[in-house]
Amino acid sequence: MREELKKIKEEVISCSKCPLSDYRNRNNYYPVIGEGDHNAKIVFVGEAPGLQEAKSGRPFCGRAGKILDELLDSVGIEREEVYITNILKDRPPDNRNPKGEEIEACVPFLDRQIKAINPEIICTLGNFATRYIFKRYGLGDKLQGISKIHGNVFSLVSGKQDSLFDKRGVEKIVAFYHPAVATYNINMKDVLKNDFKVLKSFK
Repeated sequence: MREELKKIKEEVISCSKCPLSDYRNRNNYYPVIGEGDHNAKIVFVGEAPGLQEAKSGRPFCGRAGKILDELLDSVGIEREEVYITNILKDRPPDNRNPKGEEIEACVPFLDRQIKAINPEIICTLGNFATRYIFKRYGLGDKLQGISKIHGNVFSLVSGKQDSLFDKRGVEKIVAFYHPAVATYNINMKDVLKNDFKVLKSFK
């Protein structure tokens, strides 16, 4: 598992499948591959790195990251207990939304990360992550805007078949607002904290 994650990291660093790698190199940014417990029960999937993330190579280390840390703390989960990554491994210019071709080029890395870590629960952060993960795990018919499904838990009937290992497999998907929403609207933090309470039963 560790060898696979190391291989993924090396491949992301050398990847040139979309223009974001050129943008990264021109600006001396780092790819943001992911961090956390390689045996995590819970994996968080966000959208794409922001400026602070691209400068450091660490996911969710800026303003949205501080909110995510606060949300995890509110339900008694240490950041080191989970694994945090994004759909895109490189920052889009001006923090714009990911383009379809960028997502298509990058999600094979995400799929391999999830299979290597082999979590029980995937928590999606925001619309882009939710859309991809729901379709990837056969929940396309449940897909709605994040404002309608945030805080809801979706069970997978065939989750264990999606795993490389026998010990467990993805069993549940939980959709959340992206923590960045609370940087624009402070009132959303209470919504996020209420949604995160669902994770208490998964500890």
